[in-house]
Amino acid sequence: MNSQTKILSFWVIPVVDLMGNKVVRARQGERHAYRPLETPLCASADPLDVACALFGLYPFTALYVADLDAIQGRGSHYPVLRALRRALPDVELWVDAGIATPDASQPLLELGLTCVVGSESQRTAASAFRLLRHIGQDQAVLSLDYAGNTPMGPEELFIRSNHWPQRVIAMTLKQVGSHAGPDWERLDAVLRCAEGRAVYAAGGVRDVGDLIRLKRMGASGALVASALHDGTLSQSDLNALAP
Repeated sequence: MNSQTKILSFWVIPVVDLMGNKVVRARQGERHAYRPLETPLCASADPLDVACALFGLYPFTALYVADLDAIQGRGSHYPVLRALRRALPDVELWVDAGIATPDASQPLLELGLTCVVGSESQRTAASAFRLLRHIGQDQAVLSLDYAGNTPMGPEELFIRSNHWPQRVIAMTLKQVGSHAGPDWERLDAVLRCAEGRAVYAAGGVRDVGDLIRLKRMGASGALVASALHDGTLSQSDLNALAP
């Protein structure tokens, strides 16, 4: 673990959203409207270029990758994931590729990736909990996905917290790319259910002030994209977070 990427135990995790072999700019979960990323950090939306630019900005501990084509059942970015694994051998790669079965998780596990089990991709809570057990605590992250106030996925998955893994994401898609700030109420509710598990906020982070507030609430980290590309969360901000 690289202590420079934390506020004490707080991880700032950059996000790369993949669609059609490009990194796209995510906005409020409206995936049909996503367009290739334009960022001052690099000259293209190529996944390797964007990832290298992010790690040129700061030595993050982890990178979150959403394979939106796989999540929507329209193909896979497995070759890109393999290339990212080679390019960033010391980085923990968190990947949501819409997996819902142990068989589907195997290619990711064999690459040494951390498997994000997104609630929106699960058929039943029982099968999701079996999948999480198969992946194991070291490589499993549960993402509790919300469309506004509506849970996306089996209801039991959101309330049977005794079956959650040790790392959980509170993902409010409406906040993603919105510059509206995190979903504070949702995060607070997940933290109260989490019973000491590490909870990561996703969606709406605007600046270093949001990160400090999230840490004070008890979050273990935050997934961040737009703030990095728009410059509202800068290299100097990230440096200032280091204890």
